[in-house]
Amino acid sequence: MTNPKPLLLVDDDPTNQDLLSRRLKRAGYATELAGSGYEALDVLARREVELVLLDSMMPGLSGIELLRQLRCRFSPARLPIIMVTALGESERIVEALNLGANDYISKPVDFPVALARIRAQIDRKRAEDALRESEERYALATRGANDGLWDWNLETQRVYFSARWKAMLGYGEAEIGDDPQEWMSRVHKEDLPSLQTQLAAHWEAPASQECAIEHRLLHKDGSYRWMLSRGGVQRDGQAKAIRMAGSLTDITASKAFDPLTGLPNRTLFNERLAACLERVALEPEYPFAVLFLDLDRFKVVNDSLGHIAGDELLIHVAQRLRSAVRHAPPGNRGAAHDLIARLGGDEFAILLENVDPEGAIRIAGRIRESIHTAFKLESREVFTTASIGIAPGNAAYRTPTEILRDADTAMYKAKSLGKSRCEVFDAGMRAQAVARLELESDLRRAVDNQEFVLYYQPKVSLKTGKIVGVEALVRWRHPERGIVPPDEFIPLAEETGLIVPIGLWVLREACVAMRLWQAEFPTSPALEISVNVSVRQFREPELHAQIAAILAETQLDPATLQLEITESVLMDDLDTVADLLGGLKTLGVGLKIDDFGTGYASLKCLNRLPFDVLKIDRSFVVNMAQGDGTGETIRTILLLAENLGMEVVAEGIENKDQLTELQALHCDYGQGYYFSPPLEHDALGDLIRKARQAEGD
Repeated sequence: MTNPKPLLLVDDDPTNQDLLSRRLKRAGYATELAGSGYEALDVLARREVELVLLDSMMPGLSGIELLRQLRCRFSPARLPIIMVTALGESERIVEALNLGANDYISKPVDFPVALARIRAQIDRKRAEDALRESEERYALATRGANDGLWDWNLETQRVYFSARWKAMLGYGEAEIGDDPQEWMSRVHKEDLPSLQTQLAAHWEAPASQECAIEHRLLHKDGSYRWMLSRGGVQRDGQAKAIRMAGSLTDITASKAFDPLTGLPNRTLFNERLAACLERVALEPEYPFAVLFLDLDRFKVVNDSLGHIAGDELLIHVAQRLRSAVRHAPPGNRGAAHDLIARLGGDEFAILLENVDPEGAIRIAGRIRESIHTAFKLESREVFTTASIGIAPGNAAYRTPTEILRDADTAMYKAKSLGKSRCEVFDAGMRAQAVARLELESDLRRAVDNQEFVLYYQPKVSLKTGKIVGVEALVRWRHPERGIVPPDEFIPLAEETGLIVPIGLWVLREACVAMRLWQAEFPTSPALEISVNVSVRQFREPELHAQIAAILAETQLDPATLQLEITESVLMDDLDTVADLLGGLKTLGVGLKIDDFGTGYASLKCLNRLPFDVLKIDRSFVVNMAQGDGTGETIRTILLLAENLGMEVVAEGIENKDQLTELQALHCDYGQGYYFSPPLEHDALGDLIRKARQAEGD
């Protein structure tokens, strides 16, 4: 017989302790020893014991006095105490029993008798513990007026369902009988196998444990409600389950609604959408649509203002969605009532019933416009937009997953076309989505197989015509498609995070190449290499350490490395951007703001940020001759850069006229096909070599 809780032996005679302890251990009991009443109190303060063997005669705190104190804290049922007394101490025995001792043993101890009395007390305690646990289980099953009760006789296969159990499903007392099928026949078909398996496992388990099973039950009104069934098993002498009883709790609110916004969640949305599809199967002309909405730039809000602000924004968005959709008038069950759900993160879905495609587009437009207005978050105004995909319903859809997939595909199309717009799904989008998935798979393989190659485009001084540096441009050498241009894979690499390993590879390869060119073509100042840093890379916490490691590895002078950072990073919190740029600046590298003029930068921004070079976007250079004021814009940019002490590079120079006008405006440097297209490593080396020879001639 083993027992996890020890017996506590309290005796001031070590010989008695040792003798009794060894014999109890041989009988299968663990023991804890105390040489005085005070030691016994210390033991009981530290741990639980099964039973106490207490010597009645001890110096200091006597056994009788210790018994008196213990009975103030522990009942005889919770802590059995057997007194150990000398023969003839009748009065002491009577006093101990009156104080609550459970039994007594006389000295010298007759061990078989003592063992029998110890076992009897422990068995009685365990029986009372089991009864108390059963009562607690019953109290748990009956807690709360909103819980229904059930009691399943497994031998007769009859179930008692309380009136509340029946009412939770919309039925009166007489409408549900006592057959187990009254329960099982109402369980959702997807949940029934799991429920039956879990119940059987509890019946067949060697020991009883409380079970808690979540499943859906059909309400009288035709809807399903999420329920939590708790219960415990009663067994006979052969440990066979003969009865199971428990409670039923309605947990629909927690299972079907998003706790942040209060909107229905994905589970409830799919149930409603499945019901709609069942109706369409019977009425193929019944019109409906699904909208899939994703907030644009939500990650920027989360990253810059924190998740609390992000959650607050989602709550406000949910409120605006409610105001933008249709609501059925009270009492008019046949009128349109749109269902909005939060699927997760910043994704929402809306089920529009009894609406044609044109009506769905109008509602989507109303939703999009409602989100465009500024949101007030504490003392700050935040702007966001939404991209919406629309999947008009038809009888070809069989599952909610299919139509949600197509609405999501249309939403992704809206984002790829510039965001803040609505797109209606068509079959061509699905083909594009499959192609994109294949491209992502190929791109991941390309990272592993190092299928990328660098091209280099010269940077030319517009004053001297000399090559003063190059920009590294990554290309993907696909094993089947050949060279894949960056505009086809860079956005996908950004979205998937693959741009981080690709960007590090580009930086290392570019630094190695420039170190070789600087050795072959020494100049003063030395040739520079420009490398693009993506928005995703810029936010990487390890970027500073990674760049430092590459510079140390390649032995490139940091002053000859320029990091080109797109102007769109200025959409983030300006203080954070300034800190990140300042950290990079400590490496000794140059910082160039790329795509300047596309809409994010301002004079205030540039005054606070440590950029060295400003790069005019090619769209301005291409449109210089249009007479639309672009030339004046470039003049303004050049004046701004001069006032800030920044150099300027104009990209996209394609003809002599553009070059002449930029020279007249005193632009410092230029890039473009007029000088050279991007070239591979060896070809760029040949170009520099020929240019140096021509200068020598």
